[in-house]
Amino acid sequence: MLRALQIMLTKSKTDRRIIRSIKNITGYYPKNLRLYKIALTHKTASSEIKQGVYDSNERLEFLGDAIVSSATADFLYKKFPYKDEGFLTKMRAKIVSRESLNRVSMKFGLHELLEFQFHHNNIAKSMNGDALEAFIGALYLDRGFDVSKEFVIEKIIKLHLDIDELENVDNDFKSRIVEWSQKNKMKVEYTVVGEYGKGFDKYYEVALVVDGESKTMGKGKNKKTAEKAAAEEFLKTL
Repeated sequence: MLRALQIMLTKSKTDRRIIRSIKNITGYYPKNLRLYKIALTHKTASSEIKQGVYDSNERLEFLGDAIVSSATADFLYKKFPYKDEGFLTKMRAKIVSRESLNRVSMKFGLHELLEFQFHHNNIAKSMNGDALEAFIGALYLDRGFDVSKEFVIEKIIKLHLDIDELENVDNDFKSRIVEWSQKNKMKVEYTVVGEYGKGFDKYYEVALVVDGESKTMGKGKNKKTAEKAAAEEFLKTL
């Protein structure tokens, strides 16, 4: 504790704020603060450290994503010993969904620490969940797998997610649209109606078309996300 306080006194006001937040969120003082600062830096606010390589949180996000998936699989396998692979896969998808991670990231207050530069709000929707995964990647490198796994299970899944509620939620919007179209003998397709912005600000707009008639629109930083948004909007009308 004394060593941690001594380190705090040598840091800038911004660094002290980040250190306190890390301690509040994880229960640990960071050994390598730089890892967490990178985790909280979006590519739009990063600097190029070599040609085509940025000092951003994308690599840590990749690492954290794998840790979240592994820890979640372990938790579900033990919690539901008599459920089949299909159920476990769907439950894991709900837990690690961008919507779930976005909400948890906001509860942790990571959005107040995140550095970014955006001009389109719709593109920034996944940013908080991405930062949480990067944060977990930083925690793994700083404290090891056991600590990061425990953090995912105890501080995210058990503390901030309602497993019973998630079990009863069906958020596979596109699959539900397929079931509806087959039942009603209607043709459903998705059409890209626009690509807007450039670079980090680029996003797509997709129309859900039923029997040749455009029904709803969805936006996202990639076509898959835009299609999902359009499907979700259409389900609200049924």
